[in-house]
Amino acid sequence: MNDTAKSEGVMTQDVDKSVPAALRKWFVFHFVADMLVAIPLLVAPVAFLEAFGWQAVDPYAARIVAAALFGIGIESLLGRNADFSAFVAMLNLKVIWSGLTILGVGWSLTENAQGRPFGAWVVLGIFVAFHTLWLYWLLRLRRASR
Repeated sequence: MNDTAKSEGVMTQDVDKSVPAALRKWFVFHFVADMLVAIPLLVAPVAFLEAFGWQAVDPYAARIVAAALFGIGIESLLGRNADFSAFVAMLNLKVIWSGLTILGVGWSLTENAQGRPFGAWVVLGIFVAFHTLWLYWLLRLRRASR
């Protein structure tokens, strides 16, 4: 019980709301991974995506994806020293975005979109891995806050 709670006669349960160092490191790794894709996707979307098997590339849509990667990646770096509640909010965003990306890419692959390029399978695998990682950490933080 903290001093304020003692002086007010209030019982409180100490809850560890610290953010694990490993999660902070994953946020930095996520920044690096996002930049490795966002930069070529912004600068040369057609050449970049054609190298991974896309038959047709919409540079507008590709650059919108790059912008999302920049936004989420840079926020991962900027927010790596944030407090517990900020991490929960950032993890919510990452879980929602990665989950819907899995749905969208998976749906496109079932439709044989553009011949199911190799790169689409890579994207799907990466998003499944990150979704699993972010969901694990989100659930872990939620359990810690109870």
